[in-house]
Amino acid sequence: MSSTEPPRPPVHVPVLLDRVVELLGPACAADGAVLVDATLGLAGHTLAMLEAHPGLRVVGLDRDPDARAEATARIGSAGHAGRVTVVPAVFDELPEVLDRLGIEEVQGVLFDLGVSSLQLDRPDRGFSYSTDAPLDMRMDPGAPRTAADVVNTYAHGDLARVLRVYGEERFASRIASAIERERTREPFTGTARLAELVRESIPAATRRTGGHPAKRTFQALRIEVNDELGALERALPAAIDALAVGGRVAVITFHSLEDRIVKQTLAAGAVDRTPPELPVPLPEHGPTLRLLTRGGEAPTSQETATNPRAASARVRAAERIRRAA
Repeated sequence: MSSTEPPRPPVHVPVLLDRVVELLGPACAADGAVLVDATLGLAGHTLAMLEAHPGLRVVGLDRDPDARAEATARIGSAGHAGRVTVVPAVFDELPEVLDRLGIEEVQGVLFDLGVSSLQLDRPDRGFSYSTDAPLDMRMDPGAPRTAADVVNTYAHGDLARVLRVYGEERFASRIASAIERERTREPFTGTARLAELVRESIPAATRRTGGHPAKRTFQALRIEVNDELGALERALPAAIDALAVGGRVAVITFHSLEDRIVKQTLAAGAVDRTPPELPVPLPEHGPTLRLLTRGGEAPTSQETATNPRAASARVRAAERIRRAA
């Protein structure tokens, strides 16, 4: 590539694409149906849904301006610009977005959680430990707190908690102690120094398995910087509330913390809450959701072979079967 040639758009392979289209399709087939793509990213899932359902409209949310710009270009190139409303928002702002747009209920909601291909493939965003870059990790570059802020200012106990809870890191306290020691000598500004420090802090025998030693630490910092789990805990119940009867929600997760929240939220909606002492179920206490997947469904071996990033993905989905009492 010459120095004057513009950068090529990132290669984008949507995860679990066929399964998501299959799960959401029955709810989104009617003319005028509305799908909220709560994590628009590079619009891979949205484009597939628009192609499958000519009468569908999409509201796409994303906090990342780079992702919104790329998604808007892709949607326009495919001839669907008039059918999509792209909104700068975090997905837990879904109720406010729908209220502003005058949309009372929707037929589908999709969450594709975690870091996007665009964010991973642009080293300057600081999400990857494979190349040296500013220690940033903000999905919204205008947000006030970076990963460097967390690493350089959190007390040892708070930092260890973030690594242990969000990264499920066994050696969280040891890594936090090393960070605390080294940042007094020089604050952390780049990903490479942090990744190397984490690698040195983990026993050699443990480093031989499980991928890059810094993977869990980088995951934890990213979740903390972007309040990913808090946003999901707020957003998923709001998305279910926004569904029309017959509407469907699908959620793609990439680690156990996300999947646990999704599993518990969907399962709670699928339970009959009739008091156990009553002889027959009461309709007003019946489930509001019907589960569409058996646990968290994994991608096929063929998909993971062609797209290794899909390996840890799981999808869960449910259908709204009645309004809450």
